[in-house]
Parts: sequence; C-alpha cells; structure tokens
Amino acid sequence: MENQSSQNIIAQGTKIVGDFNSPGDFRIDGTVEGNIKTSGKLVVGKDGFIKGTIQGTDAYFEGKFSGKLSLSGTLTLKSSAFIEGEVVVGKLAVEPGATFNVTCAMKGTVKPMTNGEPARKKPEETGKTA
Repeated sequence: MENQSSQNIIAQGTKIVGDFNSPGDFRIDGTVEGNIKTSGKLVVGKDGFIKGTIQGTDAYFEGKFSGKLSLSGTLTLKSSAFIEGEVVVGKLAVEPGATFNVTCAMKGTVKPMTNGEPARKKPEETGKTA
C-alpha cells in the first residue's frame, strides 16, 4: 500500500460543528466546535478557533482554543495564541505574549527531582557498601 499524507484545511470564514478523525494533518483557519482526533500535525492559524477536545501528536497554535487538549508530542504556542482549558502534553514551547490559562500536565519520560537535582540512588540502594 502506498504511503500517502493528506492535509485537511478548514478555511477562514468556515464554521463546522462536529467530530473529526483523520490520520492526516489539519490546518484550521476557521471555527470548529467538536472533537478532533489525528495522528498528524494540527496547525491553527491566527483566525482559527477550536472549542472542544483535541487528541493528537503535535499542535502549533497561532489562534484560539478552548477545551481539553491531549498531545503525545509537542504543543507550540506562538505569541498570538490563546489557550484555555485542560492540557496534557509531552513537550511545551511557548512564545512570549501567548495566553495560556490552563491546568497543565506533562507526560513522558520525566525524572523526579530532589532539591533541584535529578534523583539519584543512595549507596545502600545500589548494593554497594561504603
């Protein structure tokens, strides 16, 4: 089977109410009210607005979002971005000027910290004696 990539575009001035599921990338310059699920990249332009739930890998916001956002990869917020709601991401990149009013959790391979230092095993935990 041939590997094809697709990009779905919702143009400025377009309003769609409903749920979307696609393996391809999304670019949204209009308004979407509903749930979006994609393994592709989601790009929201300056005039784009999403109200609902997003599940995906990576997202790049210049526009607005309100709802619940869950990404396994990176959330990138440009200075014009306005995000509110609940966010769970692997990585977060925020430009100065972006509005980020959320409850946020980062998932992935995070190592616990103690006193600002990465946690280390104590000598007695390694089986070695002093």
